[in-house]
Amino acid sequence: MKVQIENSWQAALQTEFEKDYFKNITSFLKTEKANGKIIYPIGTNIFNAFNTTPFDQVKVVILGQDPYHSEGQAHGLSFSVQKGVAIPPSLQNIYKELHTDVGFTIPQHGCLQAWAEQGVLLLNASLSVEKGMPMSHAKIGWHTFTDAVIKKISEEKTGVIFLLWGKFAQEKKSLIDTQKHAILMAPHPSPFSVHTGFWGCKHFSKVNEILQSQHKEIINWQIV
Repeated sequence: MKVQIENSWQAALQTEFEKDYFKNITSFLKTEKANGKIIYPIGTNIFNAFNTTPFDQVKVVILGQDPYHSEGQAHGLSFSVQKGVAIPPSLQNIYKELHTDVGFTIPQHGCLQAWAEQGVLLLNASLSVEKGMPMSHAKIGWHTFTDAVIKKISEEKTGVIFLLWGKFAQEKKSLIDTQKHAILMAPHPSPFSVHTGFWGCKHFSKVNEILQSQHKEIINWQIV
């Protein structure tokens, strides 16, 4: 099965694309669209995180749960929204932590493409959602696929930094070899939990400290 995805990911994940569960995802999405359902993000952006951050360039993984489900928001990068779209509350809180942690100047938009282009894999556990229905595709097989992605990174790379925010993301810790990789955990940056330890976690400066210790280029977190 040929999936339109960046070549290094195509090679790394080809065995997943050939499994029945992945074929079922593809069939489900085609059927839903044929029945008039509106699916986000648009098809060309479903694998945007992979196409923007090739496998051999992954240095950091920020794990989200579900794509945004309102029109114009989701574009295949976790926590990110397209320019011209209101910045969601969780991302506003991420920006506030960046400001206090690294002196980040808060921008007027929420597009995190610049992070992805520097080796930050912005991975959602589900890669699609039905309009207006959060978590609607959580059980169609995407979690099997993205768990395989995390395991593949853990097995074949070294020194990757995983940012696991909130209980859902932290449950993925068991997929990661902690002898080879760094894990930074904090509460989710949503308004419901940001006060319980996300603010003050200093994950962004810590990421760059770890990258420096590995003699890798640090992430320029500033969004313009």
